[in-house]
Amino acid sequence: MAIEDKVIAITGASSGIGEGTARLLAARGAKLMLGARRTDRLAALAEELNAAGGTIAFRSLDVTDRSDFEAFIAATEAEYGRVDVLVNNAGLMPLSRFDSLKVDEWDRMIDVNIRGVLHGIAAALPRFKGQGSGQFVNVSSIGGYAVWPTCGVYSATKYAVRAISEALRMEHDDIRVTIIAPGVVESELAHTITDPVAAQAMVDFRSIALTPDAIARAIAYAVEQPADVDVNTLIVRPVRSTI
Repeated sequence: MAIEDKVIAITGASSGIGEGTARLLAARGAKLMLGARRTDRLAALAEELNAAGGTIAFRSLDVTDRSDFEAFIAATEAEYGRVDVLVNNAGLMPLSRFDSLKVDEWDRMIDVNIRGVLHGIAAALPRFKGQGSGQFVNVSSIGGYAVWPTCGVYSATKYAVRAISEALRMEHDDIRVTIIAPGVVESELAHTITDPVAAQAMVDFRSIALTPDAIARAIAYAVEQPADVDVNTLIVRPVRSTI
């Protein structure tokens, strides 16, 4: 299989990179299970893509709840008979300076950006091992390769995604593991920023933002490779980016 008929589960699929990836993979013939908390958006997206000839199911998903993630992957398996790829895309980015002391926001980022990925691995890995194949596509960030003021905690979570992904790859020679590291992309991530300094900086930063389909194409490239090819890391950023 390249992409057509692969069973692909996508988290954070109600907007941004997740939605863009769902649209592209559906057009390429994948069978999709979409997960997010905003099921009204998932329902509208699934209806649209199915009407266009896609094969799309969806389920409410809170990636911070391990049992909910297990149920999401179980539902994917029940719907399609297997799971070939898990795109761990759900994430938060409420940037702030440390002296803003937005501890609740730090905790939330850790829960979604790190624990969410771990919960996905815990749910899908036994199934991948059982069938002798599978692929994790873990969405990190350029913030997982460098740190700037206001992004200390966010970058820490994305560095963690890199570390988790690399160790997972080394431990299993029958499982493919891909890190996708986007630069600035049009999405709703910036809407979670409550710190005024960080919010203004993000307005300027996003003036050169890519659209989500750029990242979707990178994900599709990693997924469509032959079974013996593992694309480990793709950094995708605007040509005009200096970071």
